[in-house]
Amino acid sequence: MNAEPIVSVGIVRLPRIDCRLVGPYAVSAETTDGRPSNLPQAEGDQCIAATADGHISYGDGVYRSLTFTPADPTTATFSIERVTIGIGFHWERSERQVFAGALTLVADDGYVQAINRLPVEDYLVSVISSEMSARASVELLKAHAVISRSWLLAQMQSPKDEVGVSATPSTVDVDAERGELIRWYDHTSHSGFDVCADDHCQRYQGLTRPITPAAREAVRSTRGEVLTHEGRICDARFSKCCGGAMEEYATCWDNRHVPYLRRGRDTGDPSAPLPDLTLEAEAESWIRSAPEAFCHSADADTLRQVLNHYDQETADFYRWTVNYTQRELSSLIRRRLGMDMGDIIDLRPLSRGPSGRILRLQIVGTRRSLVIGKELEIRRALSDSHLYSSAFVVDRVFADGQSLPTAFRLTGAGWGHGVGLCQIGAAVMGQRGYGYRDILLHYYKGAAIGNAYGGSEK
Repeated sequence: MNAEPIVSVGIVRLPRIDCRLVGPYAVSAETTDGRPSNLPQAEGDQCIAATADGHISYGDGVYRSLTFTPADPTTATFSIERVTIGIGFHWERSERQVFAGALTLVADDGYVQAINRLPVEDYLVSVISSEMSARASVELLKAHAVISRSWLLAQMQSPKDEVGVSATPSTVDVDAERGELIRWYDHTSHSGFDVCADDHCQRYQGLTRPITPAAREAVRSTRGEVLTHEGRICDARFSKCCGGAMEEYATCWDNRHVPYLRRGRDTGDPSAPLPDLTLEAEAESWIRSAPEAFCHSADADTLRQVLNHYDQETADFYRWTVNYTQRELSSLIRRRLGMDMGDIIDLRPLSRGPSGRILRLQIVGTRRSLVIGKELEIRRALSDSHLYSSAFVVDRVFADGQSLPTAFRLTGAGWGHGVGLCQIGAAVMGQRGYGYRDILLHYYKGAAIGNAYGGSEK
């Protein structure tokens, strides 16, 4: 890859897109019979709605797609109403968002799909300002620019099938009829664009969040830099808080070893080895305590570096507790899994990954039992949005004379899957004087730093 590519980002899919063009935009269209057509220049408020026959209407015409290209990319912007962020998470909300670059609107089965097309480096300035606060330390911003660029380019280079979806399935069920449901979710389920704009891929909110000179400089100074392993760009995963231990790729996604996404303790002390958290006793001791780690921080200034205002609605990251009554838990599992387990007798971890995250969990009910996994499926089953992580232990509460638990207390560690870079840990490393390359090589063991736009290994 010798030139900076253009990335296409799926922003929102709605029956009608209401947008506002600030500055003149050239308009091109694909007609319903597949012919290209140029339309009059547009500016100001626009409304594009899906039609009953599967096309989109704009002005006096009906089309398969429309593309709005700014006459001056340096000054023109567009805004879109009702963009949903945090889909499926506890901070989910709808808001108006502002973007630079070109806007493409495509008919999609009774909906209109809005797609933003822009250069990768411009995309990254927004990502590092959306994934965290743009006021983060320079070294943290540089580290995140490199991993966000690496992750994006790895996805853009992955094999595609005829409709633009990765040939590797993103969701797999195993032995569901035998009482075991093992499912994982990946970022490969998009058709028609490279990545989406929400947490399913990387947070991208255009120009909506404040973008500081430091964020722009972090992207400029690392232009083209990527993590590599054996000559290939790394699939650089990251999460909010590892909980003191980095997880391995296979615990969360398909069963393959990714050499640079592996277990490790989130500390700079080489004399502090990671216990074997695949063992239940070790995992319980680890989760119920608070070992020293880079991400073991409640410092408000550090958290503000990493977290946008809606992320800070969560009070605890490193260690947390969640309490359910019997009625709440049985009802929750029935809604989330679509099956009636009866009253819940127990939640039994059957296997854990090296960070203590549960890989397979047995839910024992009075009517049936079910084994579920992997980590995100467990988190979805035990929360109306997403449980903070699957690294938890369970305490059952019994009332006098009762044989069934009356309540359950989950004590957990970390926020997210824990694979790759830990954002809170990286923020602390930056505060302690670590450079961005040191931060990267702490979380991606065995990786190198190269350049995707014609540079060489550093």
